Amino acid sequence: QVQLTESAGGLAQPGGSLRLSCAASGRANTMAWFRQYPEKQREFVAAIRRGDGKTSYADSVKGRFTISRDNVKNTLYLQMNSLKPEDTAVYYCEATSKNWILSAMSQKDGYEYWGQGTQVTVSS
Repeated sequence: QVQLTESAGGLAQPGGSLRLSCAASGRANTMAWFRQYPEKQREFVAAIRRGDGKTSYADSVKGRFTISRDNVKNTLYLQMNSLKPEDTAVYYCEATSKNWILSAMSQKDGYEYWGQGTQVTVSS
């Protein structure tokens, strides 16, 4: 069992930056960030594998968001730059013991552990 604890999200202006972190209580192989809008399904944001550090991003965040991890600290990060109002959502950290291939990293049902979620608001 892996427990995930996300840092507080926050408020940023359009064009601004925020960094999320997620502390895991144990080892996880593939880790990811998903986000959810009110009354919508959760959507994939980014994922990273433990061993080789391979990453996958949703098209909507490519070039703006960077996912990274510190395997010693068992911590996952999401650096969000050039934020847009449409990035406003609840962000969830998720993890699995599996080392997913790149094409599988975005699957919503591919992760058995998730955090409580943290609100990110982008508004002027």
